[in-house]
Amino acid sequence: MEPETSKKLFLLIKSSIAIIAIFLAGELLYQFKSLPQNLPQEISVSGEGKAYAKPDIALVSFGVHTRSFKSQDAVNENNKIMDSVVKSIKDLGVEDKDIQTTLYNLTPVYDFTESGRVFKGYSLDQQLRVKIRNFNKINDILDKGTLEGANTVSDLQFTVDDIEKVRAEAREKAIVQARKKATVLANQAGLKIEKLVNISEGFGPGPVPFYGQGFGVTEVKEFVGPQIQTGQLEVSSTITLTYRVR
Repeated sequence: MEPETSKKLFLLIKSSIAIIAIFLAGELLYQFKSLPQNLPQEISVSGEGKAYAKPDIALVSFGVHTRSFKSQDAVNENNKIMDSVVKSIKDLGVEDKDIQTTLYNLTPVYDFTESGRVFKGYSLDQQLRVKIRNFNKINDILDKGTLEGANTVSDLQFTVDDIEKVRAEAREKAIVQARKKATVLANQAGLKIEKLVNISEGFGPGPVPFYGQGFGVTEVKEFVGPQIQTGQLEVSSTITLTYRVR
């Protein structure tokens, strides 16, 4: 190839590269200018609120355990005892709507020996959850239930029947606190709040069970009721607010 021809080819390639580079640079500049100049920015703040209420109901569980070689015998004996427990509770003013069966478990029982598994009969566990509205009757109900044959009395706890009302109060306090935090944070950072874009909520743990003297024992012959202290119920709510700012 002649020197003059080589020189022209080199200049043509060089010009093409320059044109392509200019085109790509223009495309990048166009795409950059097409991007939003003020991307949305967000801040998240959390607030906590607490509400207090005096408990107005007590919850307690009564359990009956029976065992017999025949399943029907275990069932009949268990039902007879539980019927007596329920009757005694109703006689003290507890309504049907406040008595609920929470466990009914009939299982075979075996002994395990070196020679193998030996069938010993059936075991039945039945449990009731009772809601007590008259606190003056708590000790009487616990006493009567055990005297009528309940093997176990457990999980006595105090709560509020309309717990959502207490939660709403805690939630309102949490929102107020979160809003104040957002305003202060935005002002300190030189930002302006545009609008609320998200809200999330979490609650603290529920009522803690109260355990009294004589609870969880078997073969109860005489029940000594505990000195009931209902205390005060605390419900906490945590609210997280997310705001768009600029």
